[in-house]
Amino acid sequence: MSACGHCILSHGFESGPDAAKVTALAEVAERLGWSHERPDYTDLDARRDVSRFGDVAARLARLQTLAQDAAARGPVVLAGSSLGAWISGRVSLQVPVAGMFLMAPPVRMGEAPPLEAAAVPVSVVHGWGDELIPAADVVAWASARRAALLLVDDGHRLAAHVEASAEAFARLLAAL
Repeated sequence: MSACGHCILSHGFESGPDAAKVTALAEVAERLGWSHERPDYTDLDARRDVSRFGDVAARLARLQTLAQDAAARGPVVLAGSSLGAWISGRVSLQVPVAGMFLMAPPVRMGEAPPLEAAAVPVSVVHGWGDELIPAADVVAWASARRAALLLVDDGHRLAAHVEASAEAFARLLAAL
């Protein structure tokens, strides 16, 4: 745990801990003096027989354990992309966090409960052209929470806006 705190960076479904976005966020955290970790959920995502999103309950449990351990040592920021954003929001209701950074957050996800998050500083990056999650839904979600929101001309993976996402993450960490 660094003097600033600890960031837990959760990748999306069928992605991995070395994905471009979470790697860029890890570099930002390190540069700003935050420790960080990138949990690997690929083993859980491979469990397609559980649901079409892998084993979501096991993802939640894994993140909650990591977040509880980190919160016992100091401030925690949860960050995630897509399913990683959804589980970050859910875990923030169980573990005290200083802030949250959500990329392409699924505000509604099939039979799962809608996205919820603790009343902490939240920053969101979402693509206008997201083919899975309508931008208008994310705008409404962010508006209700007065979250910082960056809308970009991109799709669900935000592949053309990795650097813009990293800059938005830096602004959140600097504000904490």
